[in-house]
Amino acid sequence: MLTDYFQIAFKEAKRRKLRSFLTLVGIFIGIAAIISLITLGQGLENAISNQFSQLGKDKLFILPKGGFWGMGSSVQLTEDDLDTIKQASGTKVAAGLGFSYGRYEFNDLVQYNFVNGVPLDSEELKLVSEAQNWKLQEGRMLESGDKYKIVLGNEYTKEDLFDTQVELGDKIKVQNQDFKVIGFLEKIGSPPDDKAGIIPIDTHQELFSTGKNYGFIIAQVQSGEDPATIAEELKKELRKKHNLDVGEEDFSIETPENLMATFSTILDIVQIVLIGITAISLLVGGIGIMNTMYTSVLQRTKEIGLMKAVGARNSQIMFLFLVESGLYGLVGGLLGVIAGVSLAKIAEKVLQQFLGPAFMAIEINWLIVGGALLFSFLIGVLSGIAPARRASKLNPVDSLRYE
Repeated sequence: MLTDYFQIAFKEAKRRKLRSFLTLVGIFIGIAAIISLITLGQGLENAISNQFSQLGKDKLFILPKGGFWGMGSSVQLTEDDLDTIKQASGTKVAAGLGFSYGRYEFNDLVQYNFVNGVPLDSEELKLVSEAQNWKLQEGRMLESGDKYKIVLGNEYTKEDLFDTQVELGDKIKVQNQDFKVIGFLEKIGSPPDDKAGIIPIDTHQELFSTGKNYGFIIAQVQSGEDPATIAEELKKELRKKHNLDVGEEDFSIETPENLMATFSTILDIVQIVLIGITAISLLVGGIGIMNTMYTSVLQRTKEIGLMKAVGARNSQIMFLFLVESGLYGLVGGLLGVIAGVSLAKIAEKVLQQFLGPAFMAIEINWLIVGGALLFSFLIGVLSGIAPARRASKLNPVDSLRYE
């Protein structure tokens, strides 16, 4: 009996192909947009989570408040702050970094990109490289004794920045100072990072006139210690150093979990806003289904009268039209899911091609797919309630006389 309802609904939709197609469009677009946005958002979150997993849970990031990673902040982290962090009982190793926006000149062309200043102590440089996910592709990393030497991001191995490829041994000007290129990093997947350069911290402080100050500090906690606990202890020590009370800190200490939670919150907010916008098309799709079903009731008035004349109950007539409207929602949702997953996969390939595989890691969440199909079916059913009620309440005699 149930299959009969679906067969009748399918035949009716097939009989009016153009109207059926236009009815599906709103639901199709809405579900496709929602599925693609959620899938891409989760893929980005997976990629960020993977990056933080590689970073490790034993790192702490000490930042001055205000500005962006030390840039534009009126507060500076000093050599004394770094010494305080290094001497803390829970700290294994700590390193101060410079982070500035600088002028690059090569082949008579100029670019403005980030310049990182790093310590040359092997243990500290290893910590920084792990935290920043720096891996050498070619050449060597900075060593003790280097001054005007530079390691460049992966973008400099291409011809895009200076109309020619930078090669090992070339001279490139940074802040009008000649630097010898000694290495190139593997692609990270973040355009600003892939266009950045790495120079010794002393040279960075000289070029950008920052004195013995740092943009931020990275610390690694002792094995077996809880990073969150050590972070609180370091806050206490730095507050004492800066003569500040609790809540008045001019610095912040972030754990990988804190940073991941911040990124996740931002992504969730963006997704909610975008999904809210795309949900408008679902509303339009629901109205389209309702309009189609009202039209269907008018066109099939005699048919409804005939069914009632041979014994069909009001509930059966209503259920027939609900099945038909639900079918519109389900088919529109199914097409939307296929399109949404396809769009997400295409976007993943494009982003990985241009930004690297670390930037996006999509996994199809079948629970969300199933939920989207159920949701689209419910939209169809809810949109068809009013027309179905109208069809069920038609008088059989008047219906048979309807012209």
